[in-house]
Amino acid sequence: MTRSSGLANLDPVYKYGYTTASKRFDKMFVNDDNVCNKQPPSSLASQNIDNGHWDANNNAVDSSKSNTQVIVVWRNVFIMIFFHVFAIYAFISTKTKFQTIWWAWTVGQFSSIGVLAGAHRLWSHRSYKAKWPLRLVLMVSQTTALQNDLYEWVRDHRVHHKYSETDADPHNSRRGFFFAHMGWLLCRKHPEVKTKGALVDMSDVWADPIVRFQRRFYMPLVLLFWGFIPVIVPIYCWQEDIFIALSLNLFRYLASLHHTWLVNSAAHIYGNRFYDRKIRPRENKLVAYLTHGEGYHNYHHVFPWDYSASEYGWLHNYNMTTLFIDCCAWFGLAYDRRIVTKSVIEDRISRTGEPLGQLDAEQQQRKPRSAIIDTAVGLALAFWAVILQFSIQYLRCC
Repeated sequence: MTRSSGLANLDPVYKYGYTTASKRFDKMFVNDDNVCNKQPPSSLASQNIDNGHWDANNNAVDSSKSNTQVIVVWRNVFIMIFFHVFAIYAFISTKTKFQTIWWAWTVGQFSSIGVLAGAHRLWSHRSYKAKWPLRLVLMVSQTTALQNDLYEWVRDHRVHHKYSETDADPHNSRRGFFFAHMGWLLCRKHPEVKTKGALVDMSDVWADPIVRFQRRFYMPLVLLFWGFIPVIVPIYCWQEDIFIALSLNLFRYLASLHHTWLVNSAAHIYGNRFYDRKIRPRENKLVAYLTHGEGYHNYHHVFPWDYSASEYGWLHNYNMTTLFIDCCAWFGLAYDRRIVTKSVIEDRISRTGEPLGQLDAEQQQRKPRSAIIDTAVGLALAFWAVILQFSIQYLRCC
């Protein structure tokens, strides 16, 4: 099979095929049936061998002639301003029961799992497989996050990877930190985003009945899992004030949003590029802490099919999402976790990475105690909102 053979007859889908003519992995299009059946295509070689020779952004559209016209969606602007002002005011000015603080934090962490382990690593990248009970829980969790339904989330993310840092990228970081962070949600999509998004094959996602169910009943599910349950539990169980219950639910929602947005903004602008210095995504520790392991972004854009989204998993650096997937695998709910071999990683670093990349890798392996410190820092930052709220309540009592 050559690179050009049969491509015109196939619908585009973001996968990696093995071209026998070039004897290496490259981005190409695969048959829909292989994707829908959730099996690696027959032309795909071992999940652990690709020699790292493909270009992480070789499908990019030309951004040198960009003529971007920003059309602000004022409704979204006013909603975001209101949400932020209301949530922050309530967070610092109300007397909140400790149970409500812990409850809001728990709901926030639960919702993040659906985005990170579900929408991102499972449905977007197919980096592992999950049985239906786990997929159902991840769907409910992702609904609680209120970041669009799974179908739209996955489509936008696949477009982001395939056309990273171009006008077709929904949150193109070349347009600035604010745009990549949240500005992209406050204006109309660039025409290239819509054009390229319409070409992304989503048949594997639509083949999942859980995804179809969520998309069909998304608004009722949002009202139930994002709005009703997180608010009614503190009101009914420990008689929390309804205003406080509403405001804390809104605050945890906004905190989760900003954590996710930091991957699109900070992790594309600040940090090291150990694995490929030619692309913009970076290794950003702070983002990794706040997103439970999504800040190893240079690695992720080079090897997007790795279920850990990092080189070292959770034993050698902070990556609670990987730990969650591994725990699910131990219980038989997750399987076929895809990884990249060390030799492939080292080869890629030697060709395209920063000179310090290999040294950094060797140092982390030689110092296992640093992983303990790394995890401790990550867990401490995961509780930042709880610590801040407890501090405010303590100062108010004094």
